[in-house]
Amino acid sequence: MASSNIVTLSPDNFETEVLKSATPVLVDFWAEWCGPCKMMSPALDELADEFAGKAKVAKLNVDDNQALAVTYRVSSIPMFLVFKGGQVVGQHLGASGGKPKLKSLIEGAL
Repeated sequence: MASSNIVTLSPDNFETEVLKSATPVLVDFWAEWCGPCKMMSPALDELADEFAGKAKVAKLNVDDNQALAVTYRVSSIPMFLVFKGGQVVGQHLGASGGKPKLKSLIEGAL
């Protein structure tokens, strides 16, 4: 079951939800066809609930939002970027490390 705390990103809300966010944001660049992306979904749901109010967890479908993927040089997925104050302050490529790796990225931005 997907967390209601996950923000779905688009070009229309990226600036507000990510670049102007008062809290750090972990952005998952993913696609529907990506097996490792689907594998990370439960961890993202848990992190979104765990960090609710302290940090955001957001998902950006690269197939639907190619321009944003290009802007952030996403050439492989899943790609995770942590934004704070409108800047990328952390990143991780792939599903290795799972939830502990992503949790440490968020904690590093708090």
